[in-house]
Amino acid sequence: MRSPSGSRWAGCSDSLSTLPARGNATPIHIAFDLSDSDLEYFRNAMRDVNATAHGRDEKSIITAASHLAAETGARDLPEFVKERLRKLEGLIRMLEDTEWRLEGRHRARVLGALAYFAEPADLIPDQIAGLGFLDDAIMVELVVRDLEHEIESYADFCRYRTEQKQLEDLDPELRRTRLEKRRRAMYARMDSRRERRERHGGSLFTLS
Repeated sequence: MRSPSGSRWAGCSDSLSTLPARGNATPIHIAFDLSDSDLEYFRNAMRDVNATAHGRDEKSIITAASHLAAETGARDLPEFVKERLRKLEGLIRMLEDTEWRLEGRHRARVLGALAYFAEPADLIPDQIAGLGFLDDAIMVELVVRDLEHEIESYADFCRYRTEQKQLEDLDPELRRTRLEKRRRAMYARMDSRRERRERHGGSLFTLS
């Protein structure tokens, strides 16, 4: 069941009566809820990191988050963990894309999110096989939900850029002008949607 104020995680559970025989490789799905107190636990962890992140330079945050993404990609981890941690790579690309040029409070929000993954301390030590990255996977899921407007805007910008690249006869200067116009439009959309969400108290974290 979903708690009225909690968040649903993963899929539906198999009943014990339908578990496969031992040795059968058939996967099972496990679901659990994050209650308000669970969410507050992760909020507090993010707040603690952000309180100290101002002293860290941007390069070290990106490098540490990139290391985590690479490390999880090389390990034999549950797919639901790897799937969520792969989303870190998208946030890093958003910061490093010179044509997107994420700036101001938008950049600060993404960096604030990545700062959590640059911290050496973990809720669950990463050395614990299988479960060690579970807290990171949960935090990625929460961060991605919180940054949905930034992520969607960047995805739209990337699609538009791909379309423009396919126009072989397009003048390079005109292409740059069009991309800048689209970038500004996406920035305005991010601002509008985030302001609307914050008016309704829908933000999970304060990432700025």
